[in-house]
Amino acid sequence: MQDTSKQYDAVIDTCKSLFVKKMSDYGSAWRILRLPSLTDQIFIKAQRIRSLQQNAVRKVDEGEVSEFIGIINYCIMALIQLEKGVVEQPDMSTEEATELYEKQVAITKKLMEDKNHDYGEAWRDMRVSSLTDLILQKLLRVKQIEDNQGKTIVSEGIDANYQDMINYAIFALIHLKEDKNENISSIK
Repeated sequence: MQDTSKQYDAVIDTCKSLFVKKMSDYGSAWRILRLPSLTDQIFIKAQRIRSLQQNAVRKVDEGEVSEFIGIINYCIMALIQLEKGVVEQPDMSTEEATELYEKQVAITKKLMEDKNHDYGEAWRDMRVSSLTDLILQKLLRVKQIEDNQGKTIVSEGIDANYQDMINYAIFALIHLKEDKNENISSIK
């Protein structure tokens, strides 16, 4: 069996590195984004991935890898926003944002490990396109929960959906790396 934990950590290292670099460039400007805005950013990325998977012609020289990384980082930002709340002005240092990033990753990785145990790494037999569709489905669920002012009757909350999207995107990146031997650490 492949070492999912090490593969997971390698993907997160790449995503976190990009997050930290963007914090250096832009600061914590993302802190002003309300959850629906973050959800829409994730939706745009997931839609683009689906379009790339369905269309042979590409007019922008960025592939699925950078979009999955974007999904992971935006989902982590959303989880931080759920915890800390939205602000009117950027208010977070790179160090604080990185600590919160790592906290959300640890919680999400634990969820992955628990589910991976129960499901027997079923994701390894899934297609990247199916993982994309699951992300889109989760996004539609989040949008509905947002439209319901965050209330659910029997369903898991927004946070669990963001966590699942992170894990699906990580699984997709592991597949892409294995299938095409792509180097995800070179993404800017």
